[in-house]
Amino acid sequence: MFQRLAIDRGAILFDAERVTAAGVLLFDREHWKLRGALTEQAGGRGTIDFIEAEGRRWALRRYLRGGIAASFARDRYLFLGEERTRSFRELQLLGELRHLKLPVPAPVAACYRRGLLTYTAALITERLTAARTLDEVLAAGRLDDARWASIGRCLRRFHDAGVQHADLNARNIMLGGNGEVWLLDFDRGRLRTPGHWRGRVLDRLARSLEKSSNGTTEWKSGFALLRLAHDA
Repeated sequence: MFQRLAIDRGAILFDAERVTAAGVLLFDREHWKLRGALTEQAGGRGTIDFIEAEGRRWALRRYLRGGIAASFARDRYLFLGEERTRSFRELQLLGELRHLKLPVPAPVAACYRRGLLTYTAALITERLTAARTLDEVLAAGRLDDARWASIGRCLRRFHDAGVQHADLNARNIMLGGNGEVWLLDFDRGRLRTPGHWRGRVLDRLARSLEKSSNGTTEWKSGFALLRLAHDA
């Protein structure tokens, strides 16, 4: 499905149907900025760059560390082989999830560049337009019961397929205007046999909702409906 292009100290993996000319400029923020095609949006660990030019609507994300590790190596990871780079693994996982017809952004391209023992990485996916994160929707007002249930059913689809999300939170669940639900950010995600880990994924989402609720408890009734629909 994906084609590989060798670059200086690294490689690019890309979908030839979505990328007409692969190269390092795909991931060059200054290149897109000079063309007036790049906008930034705050993300969980930094920024996400949106690229819009010549019919493209892409989201460019650099791999960045959070927490204490960020103070030592904000954007660098230990290199253990190309097949284990975070960007290549996520791109290929997204390709598998699309093949399973699960609602995730279409994968476009991934790259990594090596240093001596470490590497940096980035990923491009198709941008989901006319959609907002669950976090944004809740900040703007109450979510209706049917919407909570639809999120639960969507998560169940992923779990039935054995998809474990490594960091499910209110910022990487996207809601469309016509009832659509998508999941984002499958860094460190994997396919595995369904098991008790599914409950831990939902518990992580609950902690995220509680953290972003500013002390209110309205999210609890909604999450209960989500969990009921997931477990049905």
